[in-house]
Amino acid sequence: MNLQSLFLLQATQAPAKTGSPWISIGMMVLLVLVFWLFFIRPQSKKQKEVQKQRDALAVGDNVLTAGGIRGTIREVSDSYFLIEIDKNVHIRIEKTSVYPANY
Repeated sequence: MNLQSLFLLQATQAPAKTGSPWISIGMMVLLVLVFWLFFIRPQSKKQKEVQKQRDALAVGDNVLTAGGIRGTIREVSDSYFLIEIDKNVHIRIEKTSVYPANY
């Protein structure tokens, strides 16, 4: 068989069949659904729970800051807590950086 007949033979053969594009789309949708179900949804639930606990904090509660400082809330404002970390030592911390001490 010579080279020219080989090229003619390949050109006359039917192209390989590919799968339906709906299968690819379905797999992508399934992948997104699984990712949402196992990663995004649980993280969102945890964030809502932490926000609920943070909103329930009041004067006298023990807290832990994102920096690892433990203290007691002495004042609550719209955007921050005034936390006493030692006798007569107070720091002002943003509410988003404070967690209940049992967190």
